[in-house]
Amino acid sequence: MSIPAFGLGTFRLQDQVVIDSVSTALELGYRAIDTAQIYENEAAVGQAIAASGVPCDELFITTKIWIANLAKGSLIPSLRDSLVKLQTSYVDLTLIHWPSPNDEVPVAEFMAELLEAKRLGLTRQIGVSNFTVDLMQQAIDAVGADQIATNQIELSPFLQNEKVVAFARQHGIAITSYMTLAYGKALQEETIKRIAARHNATPAQVVLAWALKLGYAVIPSSTKRENLESNLLAQQLQLSDEDMAQIAALESNGRLVSPEGLAPDWD
Repeated sequence: MSIPAFGLGTFRLQDQVVIDSVSTALELGYRAIDTAQIYENEAAVGQAIAASGVPCDELFITTKIWIANLAKGSLIPSLRDSLVKLQTSYVDLTLIHWPSPNDEVPVAEFMAELLEAKRLGLTRQIGVSNFTVDLMQQAIDAVGADQIATNQIELSPFLQNEKVVAFARQHGIAITSYMTLAYGKALQEETIKRIAARHNATPAQVVLAWALKLGYAVIPSSTKRENLESNLLAQQLQLSDEDMAQIAALESNGRLVSPEGLAPDWD
């Protein structure tokens, strides 16, 4: 995988809350930070990173281009603005956050602009987020599968997105899982709690370990130091084939993120 398997998400965290979360995470050893233009926290994330003293070359920073900035003439200037906020000359990964609603900006147009941003040195890798199989194929047709580092998708025990995952893997595109804990719903699931008890682990560790074992990158967020520290330990938890099968059986097409007017026609 060309991207880190474990990172920190910052969705819904702003101002001092996100500064504290990122600062604590970096102190604990996190080195991958995921943000986005629409989160309106890039400046706060940049402030926390700058204050941490962690060298830029030890970090892996991801941001995402918002739909208002997808058109030619807008995407690259918006990324430059993100870099100013993040206090860096480049990011490690830039994603298209959502496909353009109603195909207002064609996939080929914004992927070409994203590839140009990479050529200019503004981002080291590029990728997509919330892309269906059809949209991934369009992105591949535009820039080639070898240019697409990841598709960041909602993925949890209740929404395992197998069709999208299989297509991505067929083309060598890594999967990044967001909403892996299903807004905390997965932590209350009895099967997961039983597996956690068997391993003397937390339910969150079990779910994250499940995703990691399947080869996905994960970006859980938290505002609590103990949870940030505990989540890191998921990397050391080894689930059995039986554990994995029991979690696989929880699939229920339980999608939580599908904003009206923004979501594509899901697979």
